[in-house]
Amino acid sequence: MKILVIEDNQSVCSMIEMFFSKEGIDGEFVNNGIQGYDCYKTDHWDLLIIDWMLPGMDGVTLCRKIREENKEIPIIMLTAKDSESDQVLGLEMGADDYVTKPFSPLALMARIKAVSRRYKQAHHEEGISQSPYKTKFLRVNKETREVYLKDHLITNLTPKEFDLLYFFVKHPRQVFSREQLLERVWGYQFYGDERTVDVHIKRLRKKLENYSYTLFHTVWGVGYKFEETVEKDEN
Repeated sequence: MKILVIEDNQSVCSMIEMFFSKEGIDGEFVNNGIQGYDCYKTDHWDLLIIDWMLPGMDGVTLCRKIREENKEIPIIMLTAKDSESDQVLGLEMGADDYVTKPFSPLALMARIKAVSRRYKQAHHEEGISQSPYKTKFLRVNKETREVYLKDHLITNLTPKEFDLLYFFVKHPRQVFSREQLLERVWGYQFYGDERTVDVHIKRLRKKLENYSYTLFHTVWGVGYKFEETVEKDEN
């Protein structure tokens, strides 16, 4: 595996490099956002790790720029910002996952393996014909990654929001804990950051629901389920 790490903290780079060596990962380290973008353009990478705060070009801008050009490469963001709004911003710019500093190198490695495994699975499924899932309000196509809400194409879902929606649509009315969703959708065992799930559910609700119907229900003390319920009659 070949990973580009764009991070300006040398101690963080040294720590990551040590674990890369143990895992047999070929890592390249760049400490500037502009240089990182140039490095990304000049080689093939299996995964990118991008720090939020970078000289030259900040990590969020860099992530958005790369994602506009390449929908296929996995991106993990490193950030010292742990507020929900910051996490949402990073995910909306196209990051597949984020790791909050300070972090355990083992947890980072688990995220790397999980994101890589998920992308490999997605590529494997490309050759398998999958009929679109249709519900009362939605039509979700795995092959084209298109979502129609009442026959209107939804174009602003992030890759991970689509994956979570697709999972729920395949399992209507089933209740899943945050830990189960992290494992089934994100692909890794629970490491204590269940807010990842909450942020994505919140964004899906904002993009797909309105006052007249509900798609994602909170089951207090347990987790979430997908069930289309009408709150008031639509005219």
